[in-house]
Amino acid sequence: MLIMKKEENSIYFVTGNKNKFSEALEVFTKERVPYDLKQKDIDTMEIQAETLKDVALFKLNSVKPKITNSFFIEDAGFFVDIPLNGFPGVYSSYVLKTIGNDGILKLIDEYEGSKAHFSAIISLYFKPLDSIIFFEGYISGRVSRDMRGEGGFGFDPIFIPDSIPDKTFAELSIHRKNRISHRGQAIKKLILFLKKNH
Repeated sequence: MLIMKKEENSIYFVTGNKNKFSEALEVFTKERVPYDLKQKDIDTMEIQAETLKDVALFKLNSVKPKITNSFFIEDAGFFVDIPLNGFPGVYSSYVLKTIGNDGILKLIDEYEGSKAHFSAIISLYFKPLDSIIFFEGYISGRVSRDMRGEGGFGFDPIFIPDSIPDKTFAELSIHRKNRISHRGQAIKKLILFLKKNH
């Protein structure tokens, strides 16, 4: 068991997205993690890479010199497997800003039987071990015919998870979404690691 100084009991989630932080905080609070989760909004350098892991690692290294505590970065992608062959995937953030949910729906207009998934990866810099560790999450589903729901963010209004086939992510509470989502899965793996190594 690692002995930690009191000031090292904080861990930072580096993100400017308050929705992502709220989802993470909900899980941290529920799981009674022995760390104080704090949001740190620092501009990260992002690359266009073939995998989410490459993007997340690059982001982590771009801010590592600016943070003295343990911290993590999360990167996620929305993949429309059928009929868009995985697009937008690693380009999800850019596509959301440029064409949005409406654009995705227009791209697959009148197509029946869509398949899609969300993937998330957390890259953690864990100071006590001076190590970088990755945690992944995945959920399959399909694309809604229209935007539904007032909650969530990003592509949530058009993603219907297989495990709750009558609701989009945007129609779920944070708690219910966290129980099944790609991000919730990755955060729970992160928390398990933190509990074991506290």
